[in-house]
Amino acid sequence: MSDERADDFDRGLVNRRAVLGEAWVEKSLSGASEFNADFQSLITRYAWHDIWGRPGLDHETRRLLVLGMTMGLARWEEFELHCKAAIEHGVSLEKIKETLMQGAVYCGVPAANTAFKITTELLRAAGRAPAAQSLAGAARVAAHHTFSAPQLHVTVQGEGPPVVMSHALGLDVHMWDGLAARLARTMAVLRYEHRGHGESAVPPGPYAMDDLVDDAARVIREWGRGPVAWIGLSMGGMVGQGLAIHHPELLRGVVLASTLARYPEAAAATWAARIAAVEKGGMAAVADAVVERYLGADFRAAHPGETAALRAKLMRCDAAGYVACCRAVASVDWLDTLANVRTPALVMAGGRDIGATPEMARAIAERIAGAELAIFDEASHLSVAEMPERFHDAVAAFLSRLPR
Repeated sequence: MSDERADDFDRGLVNRRAVLGEAWVEKSLSGASEFNADFQSLITRYAWHDIWGRPGLDHETRRLLVLGMTMGLARWEEFELHCKAAIEHGVSLEKIKETLMQGAVYCGVPAANTAFKITTELLRAAGRAPAAQSLAGAARVAAHHTFSAPQLHVTVQGEGPPVVMSHALGLDVHMWDGLAARLARTMAVLRYEHRGHGESAVPPGPYAMDDLVDDAARVIREWGRGPVAWIGLSMGGMVGQGLAIHHPELLRGVVLASTLARYPEAAAATWAARIAAVEKGGMAAVADAVVERYLGADFRAAHPGETAALRAKLMRCDAAGYVACCRAVASVDWLDTLANVRTPALVMAGGRDIGATPEMARAIAERIAGAELAIFDEASHLSVAEMPERFHDAVAAFLSRLPR
């Protein structure tokens, strides 16, 4: 039947097939009889057209809501049906997991336990069994906050030589999840969130770069494992430079990725515009532009899920904390003092990074005695996300050469 002549049953079938798949719908309809045909018609018109066809929520959101509701009602046949469909239609496992975690609170732990078991079996059947993750003390990610103020959110995992990771503006410790897990096989890895970010405190701004450097120094001192190897990207790399200048005794090496030591004068207007936009419109005013700056067009097209997750992460950043850190980043000025640095350094840049260019990376490397330089020609700003293998290999090789 043409779209112009479709009735509510036909429209409902379109949604039903889109959500559950052609095979399941055909199986249900082929079983229709004089006894249950009216029922099949009812649910197709009412549930699949009137409800699933409403414009207020997209299909993915409705899928996740159904998982939570069927979980709460212990309707496990229905849960399995919709969970399988969600997996097959590309709903991210992160979103499914978070739905089940939310259900653990509102539906109860036994229901969540059953839901996780069913989902795990569906993933295994689809050839997507999750990798094992040990909860042994050495492998578990422990989370806490600093004793000193402003309190900063800290995670620690692994055993071995100490490594500290510092994230980019607007992001959080999860920016490092993949690299941290790999390095933690042989090292003790600490990640923390800058003031104004994630679960860290948001003291009144503006902040200065010296404030962020002092925060990093007290994180290291509270951990009590120094000197450490530092891995910082973007804002984290700026903080790493400050540590190498003002607190070299805390470091045995620094990785300075996608970062710079001083902005050109023309950048002042760009930063002022970004700050004004966030002050007026919140993170939504800049989130799309930042995503385009952090991830290249090719990567965004090939990885829509990761791109959406990055945008969502930026949207969760506290706007006041973001603005306060923007002011610190915009005023960074380490270039003239880098010649005093004696800490072993690896400087990394993406060849397509328009904000922290390879030329800016070279300017840092040229001023730090013995610094190594790595340029990833096809990477943009978040090279750790775009090229995780190359990023890991370069960092691991550098860390292996540091004195223990």
